[in-house]
Amino acid sequence: MSGMRRPSSKSYGTAVIASSPWIVVSVGAGVMVVLLVIALGAYRGRSPAFDAQPGPPEPTLALPDAWPSTSVPATAASPSRRASPTPIGRVTGRSTPGGPTPARSSRTPSPDPGGDEGTVLLLPPTASPVSGRYRVLDESHGGFVGEVLVSNASRDGRAWTARLAFPGGRLGSAWIEGAPQGTATRTDDGFTYRSGQDLAGGASVALRFYVQHADSRPASCTVDGVACHGL
Repeated sequence: MSGMRRPSSKSYGTAVIASSPWIVVSVGAGVMVVLLVIALGAYRGRSPAFDAQPGPPEPTLALPDAWPSTSVPATAASPSRRASPTPIGRVTGRSTPGGPTPARSSRTPSPDPGGDEGTVLLLPPTASPVSGRYRVLDESHGGFVGEVLVSNASRDGRAWTARLAFPGGRLGSAWIEGAPQGTATRTDDGFTYRSGQDLAGGASVALRFYVQHADSRPASCTVDGVACHGL
């Protein structure tokens, strides 16, 4: 037995490998996997860093400059104010749409210190201190003589105007008895007489006239717009 040669370990390893070829295949596959992992790691290390891309812009909501007011108007929130009744003799500057237009007054308006703005107080017309009294002095065929006695109840001198209407008649003449004369003007149905001189305070003067083809009772007789007495 001493004469037998013991096989070396190297020869034993080679024999094992030759008898089991799958071991070689497994080792080669493992080496390839390791090399592949190393290659991938090196490639990633050389690639540029990933730049973060900006995302899509967030939608913005456009707001109006001024939101519409939701407050309730003062006229609707508060109870309506009662309109104060218009005092008698006043004309307000306000008009109601669609309503009748107030008639104009010939009276002179004066401001009302205690009234509302735009309101005036109409003063009642002052009666003239000059008055007249009518009468018939004489009647004849076709005409008559009439008289208007004009009196001034004030202390100051006053001018005056008399107007008489005799439908269908014609004025023959008109004069003032015992005083400066005025001016007589015929109209369609009568005449108008204007004094030529002021009538002194407390004095009276007689206006006389002759009218033809008319009734001796006039249809109207006024002195300074006031109806004559005696009719």
